[in-house]
Amino acid sequence: MNLLSVNVSLPKTVSIDGRTYSTGIYKEAVSGRAHLGGLNLAGDGQGDRKNHGGEYQAVYCYPHEHYAYWANQLARDDFAFGQFGENFTTRGLLEDEVCIGDRFRIGGAIIQVSQPRVPCYKLANKMGIPGFDKTFLRANRSGFYVRVLEEGEVGAGDSIVEISKDPIGMTVAEVNAALYLDKQPSDAERALKVEALSPGWKRSFEKLLANA
Repeated sequence: MNLLSVNVSLPKTVSIDGRTYSTGIYKEAVSGRAHLGGLNLAGDGQGDRKNHGGEYQAVYCYPHEHYAYWANQLARDDFAFGQFGENFTTRGLLEDEVCIGDRFRIGGAIIQVSQPRVPCYKLANKMGIPGFDKTFLRANRSGFYVRVLEEGEVGAGDSIVEISKDPIGMTVAEVNAALYLDKQPSDAERALKVEALSPGWKRSFEKLLANA
């Protein structure tokens, strides 16, 4: 498992289809090493702090293995690191294997998986494909956010070393499906037992069960 690219972007204002908003989704690969702090990478930022950023969304990771899948699905060959708005483009960390709560060392930092990624219209706009956020969600190739347990320097080429597995053992793909795809109450109940799951996702599962 290793880190292929570190990607950052400060917020910028864009106007698409008559809609103007601030976003940090247009990530670009950085050379050399970058400091991973408790809330984000050096040189990175979020345009919408209400829905992005914070302790449980410090860094967004996306498996490079999915690039080939999307290239085939979309008949495109123009992808670059950071294509899906990710900070870390990784190899060897797939959603059906990585569990919420798993801990990893990358370079000088330690991270913990905290939640799947929920796509929005900004991803669709970046890809230039109306409705791509819904396509992305249905594919259950979400990538995932992490908390930073120990700050440190990171860079492309760093090994990703697993430190510990979460005791519940619920994968990112299972958690994502439990809230957005299958919506089985038993899966929601299991997800709520995952201590490391972000507070926002816990509230969503509680609401799902209350309305079941």
